[in-house]
Amino acid sequence: MPDSSSAFSTRSRTREGGKQRLHGSIAHDLGVAITSGRHKPGEILSNEIEFSERLKVSRSAYREAVRILAAKGLVESRPRVGTRVTEMTRWNLLDPDVLAWFFEAEPSREVVDGLFELRMIIEPAAAALAAARRSEVQLATMRRALEDMQRLTLKTEAGQAADRDFHQAVLDATGNPPLASLASTIGAGVRWTTFYKGRKHKLPPDPMPEHWAVFDAIEARDADTARRAMEVLVANALSQTAEALAER
Repeated sequence: MPDSSSAFSTRSRTREGGKQRLHGSIAHDLGVAITSGRHKPGEILSNEIEFSERLKVSRSAYREAVRILAAKGLVESRPRVGTRVTEMTRWNLLDPDVLAWFFEAEPSREVVDGLFELRMIIEPAAAALAAARRSEVQLATMRRALEDMQRLTLKTEAGQAADRDFHQAVLDATGNPPLASLASTIGAGVRWTTFYKGRKHKLPPDPMPEHWAVFDAIEARDADTARRAMEVLVANALSQTAEALAER
């Protein structure tokens, strides 16, 4: 059986919400190991006794980490068999944590293409609906997000957060609650593709014109133009990400 402890350390990690609890850190590192392919589908992970003794952590922390991964579809646990890595078809690829784990390693082209295909289906349609249904308050939220994004740039975490706020505001302006509920997935996709491009030095020189084009069309209540502008925005983001992937 491969040594699952080689895939990660249990050191504390700082996140936007502060330090994760130990089981969250274990789940994170195991999640990255699984999504990066270091643990293959069908592989049986170390049992909780072996794992806890090797890394000097409590068995309860490991069990909780496994429960987190199981809830996201990455593993399944069975009596007398152990914890097995599942096939990717069972993973919750819309979960923001799972997307983050993919991009913290080297995401496969299959996953990246699938994510952008999803965005291309959802976001242009959302932009068209937003153009027809947005309120003045929602429009002001979009404008404020773009102004912050322009001022702070995508080279900063705050600028990247403003980018996500803009995309979320567009989804909110559709007036469609099920569609708006996808904001966390779309936001995670925007966040981690931007992070990955930045890591590969492939951020666009000026992403603002295509974002303002979407905003201007929504402001003008021009649904067709809003749809086309968002298609251009998403297609350009895919092109930049594909270029970064090609260099690894």
